[in-house]
Amino acid sequence: MQACSITAARAMSTATVMLVAGLAVLPGIGMAADCKGTVYLTIDTGNMAPAEAIAAILKKHDVKATFFLANEKTAAGGTSLDPSWKLFWQARADEGHAFGSHTWRHWYFRGDRGDKVSYVPWGKMAGEMLDQRQVCVELKQSEEAFKAMTGRGFDKIWRAPGGKLTPNTVRFAEACGFKHVPWSPAGLSGDELPSEKFPAEKLLAAQLRDIKDGDILLWHLGIWSRTEPLYPKLDDLIGGLKAKGMCFAKITEHPNWKR
Repeated sequence: MQACSITAARAMSTATVMLVAGLAVLPGIGMAADCKGTVYLTIDTGNMAPAEAIAAILKKHDVKATFFLANEKTAAGGTSLDPSWKLFWQARADEGHAFGSHTWRHWYFRGDRGDKVSYVPWGKMAGEMLDQRQVCVELKQSEEAFKAMTGRGFDKIWRAPGGKLTPNTVRFAEACGFKHVPWSPAGLSGDELPSEKFPAEKLLAAQLRDIKDGDILLWHLGIWSRTEPLYPKLDDLIGGLKAKGMCFAKITEHPNWKR
């Protein structure tokens, strides 16, 4: 009887070791201790042509990104927050990504004047002067469209188009609950740069060399100006950074934006 008990105990011990070992190799379990650093992948809206391909890359690598959404013109002829994108955004929400505002019209904040800020379309010299309420409307309109499609709002983070800020803009956005998220110089993907001068392989090599712990990466869901698309290299970048021991997290897990 005692021999049976010892045999059973040994079997249970062996099973426990095997179970723990198995769990350690599962994605997201037991991996934190292996991280040599953490980086934060952020993706702004664009012409949306590679949106599904980028989503597939994220799913392949089990990476959660942070999306910043504006209602931009798309290659298909609509806009990135029109109802035709409901299934896409619903799927991203279900996958557990983070989301923030990239404004509604994707214009640029150019300068303060009194208690207002100049808001100008790309390539134009003049636009509108917005007060605090109007800036909040500009940030929240994209959130309302997103919520209508997904049932959830934003994470109260935002990114100014082009990263262009003014003191009033920062103050106005924070007054309505949105904290700005920039990007790191090394994390700039270069997908907006001309491919003739900045080929994809060169950009990828520089990022794999320079990106370090804590960096915020910036990519787009489609760029009009670049002739050689860069987005396929996101697959190589994620794989390369993981091979160097980097883990990926959402901005909402970053100490500066964690709530």
